[in-house]
Amino acid sequence: MSEKINSIIEDLKSLTLLEAAELVKQIEDVFDVDASSSTNPGMVMMNNTAATEVSQEVEEKTEFDVILEEVPAPKKIPILKVVRSLTSLGLKEAKELVEAAPKSIKESISKEEAESVKSQLEEAGAKVSIK
Repeated sequence: MSEKINSIIEDLKSLTLLEAAELVKQIEDVFDVDASSSTNPGMVMMNNTAATEVSQEVEEKTEFDVILEEVPAPKKIPILKVVRSLTSLGLKEAKELVEAAPKSIKESISKEEAESVKSQLEEAGAKVSIK
């Protein structure tokens, strides 16, 4: 084989399955071919494996973290009250948490609970994100 082909083969070996799936899609688009109708079972199997990996990555996230991003100075006391009610922390601990923003308020909670916590904190004036 030529040096050019050897180089391409080595580059292909280093691709992740997701990258390989993207490559197959690009080849299908550019050369107007259908890799799924190929008689080469190895190629079809690679596509199925890549599709399985992609579908596993797309599974919906079930646990969320609520992050207190920013606390405006004039809104600090109302936010502090909300944080205390949500976390059962004492005044000193809640104050330290609020002053240390950005900081996680709640971790590994359901989407509904995360949305509820976020709305309560935003009503008090905080900037909040869910991750």
